[in-house]
Amino acid sequence: FCDCSPESPTGRRSLCYDEAALQSRKQNKPNGSALGMAKKMGIDMLDEAQYTYLQTLGVFDQKTSSWIVAPREIRERGGALFGDSRYGRTFVYHNGAESYYAARGFRGMLKV
Repeated sequence: FCDCSPESPTGRRSLCYDEAALQSRKQNKPNGSALGMAKKMGIDMLDEAQYTYLQTLGVFDQKTSSWIVAPREIRERGGALFGDSRYGRTFVYHNGAESYYAARGFRGMLKV
C-alpha cells in the first residue's frame, strides 16, 4: 500500500531527512525527521524508483515535494533526495539533509 494523496500528507511536512540531520541542526530544529517518523509509523519511505513509478499512476506533488530514500553515497556527503511533479514531468532533486520546508513531506509504503 502506498500514499496516493494528491499532495504530500500535511501531518508529515516540515521535517528534515533523518535523525542524524535533525541532531546536527543547532537552531530552528524541525519537529522531527522523515525517516524517523516513517519508522515510528511502521512504514518505509519511497525510494527513487518507487516514487517515479507512483507518478505513472497519477499526478502527485504538484504543489508539494516528498523526501525519498537517498543512496548511501549521497547521504554520506550530507545530501538527500526529494521528488515532485511540475510541468507534466517527475523531477528528483537534491538538498541538504538538514533542510526542511512547509511544503516538503514524505510518502510511505506498507508491505503486507
